[in-house]
Amino acid sequence: MQKRILLVEDDREISKLIKDHLEQENFKVLTAFDGEEALSLFKKEEFDLILLDLMLPKFSGMEILKKVREKSLLPVLIISAKGSDLDKALGLGFGADDYISKPISMIELTARVHAAIRRATQYIPATNHSAPATIQFKELSLDLSTFSVQVKDKIAQLTSKEFHILKLFMTNQSRVFTKEQIYQFIWQDDYYGNENVINVHIRRLREKIEEDPSNPQYIRTIWGIGYKLGE
Repeated sequence: MQKRILLVEDDREISKLIKDHLEQENFKVLTAFDGEEALSLFKKEEFDLILLDLMLPKFSGMEILKKVREKSLLPVLIISAKGSDLDKALGLGFGADDYISKPISMIELTARVHAAIRRATQYIPATNHSAPATIQFKELSLDLSTFSVQVKDKIAQLTSKEFHILKLFMTNQSRVFTKEQIYQFIWQDDYYGNENVINVHIRRLREKIEEDPSNPQYIRTIWGIGYKLGE
């Protein structure tokens, strides 16, 4: 089945270049040239991934990202000339799945698009009539069929990446993971010392599931090694 992509880029030449290339790779690409048009398409159409520029008329890429994350775990890849670590951290902190700096390599872009869609779809459970698959740890419950997380009696609103990081820990409850291992398991890509990406996601995850994020009880830091679940 042909995958559908929403491309949000105000530079029409870049938009056409990306659209033409991805359509050659058998994707269906719908384009938006400002934030208002992007949100309208997002509400009306079904997509498998969003490619999102940051600098847009009407609504910024960050505003769009926040609104998308209020309703969906759809993979979002940021494409922007704003390539500083701060912008990367901000984008990933709001729930972006990946960040590609301009000028864009079409080969790299295609690989990252395929990887993001593969990661998002590989966790979809087979259709059956059995009870939902849940994983429990203390007062934390993760439902694999609904992609929901509950802490005590409260639902935690996680992004796709946060959910999959937590799933990694909860399905390996005694294992310590290095940052490199977390990156390779979740991003399925080579690790080039991308500590900031891991740090942002772990911090955001703790803010959503920990009673006191500065003294975490679920995602524990193992100094000099990495992270693990619980004690």
